[in-house]
Amino acid sequence: MTRENTADDDAASTGPPAYRQADWEPLRRPAAVAEQMRTLAAEAGPGERLGTKEELRTLWGVSVGTFNEALRMAQSRGVVTVRRGPGGGLFASTPSAVIRLGNAVLSLDQNAEAVAEAVRLRNAVDPLLVRDVLAHATTGDVQALQDAADRMGEAADRGDVDTFLRANWQLHARMAEISPGPILRSLYLGLLEIIDTHTRAAVAAKGVAPREDLLARYQVHADLVAAIAVHDLRALELIERHNTGDPVVEPNDPDRPGPALDHARA
Repeated sequence: MTRENTADDDAASTGPPAYRQADWEPLRRPAAVAEQMRTLAAEAGPGERLGTKEELRTLWGVSVGTFNEALRMAQSRGVVTVRRGPGGGLFASTPSAVIRLGNAVLSLDQNAEAVAEAVRLRNAVDPLLVRDVLAHATTGDVQALQDAADRMGEAADRGDVDTFLRANWQLHARMAEISPGPILRSLYLGLLEIIDTHTRAAVAAKGVAPREDLLARYQVHADLVAAIAVHDLRALELIERHNTGDPVVEPNDPDRPGPALDHARA
């Protein structure tokens, strides 16, 4: 048994807070779980204990991986903190001004105009983020980016759009976490989530993207990670190509990215 599990077991004896779960639908995505954490923290108030990791994970009926990803999102938004030891668990906290900036972005109505603006801003700050990643990425960071790119490639080969988009989100979110700038990091994560939510909805409405489209989108991400790994400034060219939707294969190659994911530029 790990120290963390022991702490959670100890904390469980104090009992969970009063949950209002009757109207909650089953949760599938980390973003949905993170939103439930935010709501629960807002209702509880700063400093109030929300429960242990296992209590909340069981409550929402999600896997350990989904819960941990959601917890990382909630912590990055400054709405929860984790304490270890007896009486530990997740606690509501008050976001800083920087975190509130990112949260304000997330609170925008996700209509077509807001999503278009989110994409435009994300494209504008991407070069700044990539420069930070080139300067500060550690061996562990590069491996995490490579793992996410590999998951994208495997999902693309299977034609698994949902897994592909989740791995894509994980790759870009990890890039944001590498940046030492808290304002850039918070803003980027907020924009990323708006775009990701819209992308999933659009893909669901328009149907599954062809396998060739997914493989083409995977390839530009794989090339981007490869450039980051060797601190190659070509990464700036690749992120521009990623954002403008330029072909990510040679012009004479018939396997060009089609329109299925053009709206998303995942």
